Amino acid sequence: MEWQEISGNWVYLPRQEIIGIVHFLGGAFVATAPQFSYSSILEQIAQAGYGIVATPFLNTFDHLAIAREVLNRFETALERLQKTNRLGKRYLPIYGIGHSMGCKLHLLIGSLYEVERAGNILISFNNYPANRAIPLMEQFDLSPVFDVEFIPSPLQTEQLIADNYCIRRNLLIKFSQDDLDQTIDLNPVLQKRFPEMITLRTLTGTHLTPLSQNIRWQTGEIFTPFDAIGQWVNQKLSGNLMELKQEVLTWLNPMLAF
Repeated sequence: MEWQEISGNWVYLPRQEIIGIVHFLGGAFVATAPQFSYSSILEQIAQAGYGIVATPFLNTFDHLAIAREVLNRFETALERLQKTNRLGKRYLPIYGIGHSMGCKLHLLIGSLYEVERAGNILISFNNYPANRAIPLMEQFDLSPVFDVEFIPSPLQTEQLIADNYCIRRNLLIKFSQDDLDQTIDLNPVLQKRFPEMITLRTLTGTHLTPLSQNIRWQTGEIFTPFDAIGQWVNQKLSGNLMELKQEVLTWLNPMLAF
């Protein structure tokens, strides 16, 4: 199976019977090509029987408009897949998975629209103001000049989630070496809304772990110190990605834990 473009989404369907659908939204500056930037983790999830619909987007200051657009495109792709009977005829649960800004978009969708979701997985959530989220503005202190902020602002976003978020079951994932992560702030907001339905996990890795790729390191005829370093780095990255994959799949289907 290969990635296919359907209604502005990138779709990857497993060869075996599909047991669920994942709507994936990536980070702000890597979300334009999720079929490349997140290919390893998404294809591994697909191999467990989940159809992947990854919706690319361009980041703007209007996150409300982005959330509405990615939801519309996802629902259009889902309708086309159902009409062509590529998903089978039985009920399939739908899960949202977001990384970084993708978390915020799933939270906005779950707060503003009546969507059917069996749960959301929110990886490395952050909700920074524009002057911190956009490096150029912070580096050159441009925010007073342009006087811009994301729509909704970080405070408005938190209030929307606290008042209206309707997806009951959620897995929050943060990484041990992630200075951009704000999951620790999101967790109590969701816990208050849905006690005992929120799971928080801290895994080894960084903010970029979901972007890791499984690469087979090829050595030359002579094994060099450079090869040793390359294999060690690749093992570390692959190990962190494997841990993330296992955590995601176990939460999606708890029977995998037994």
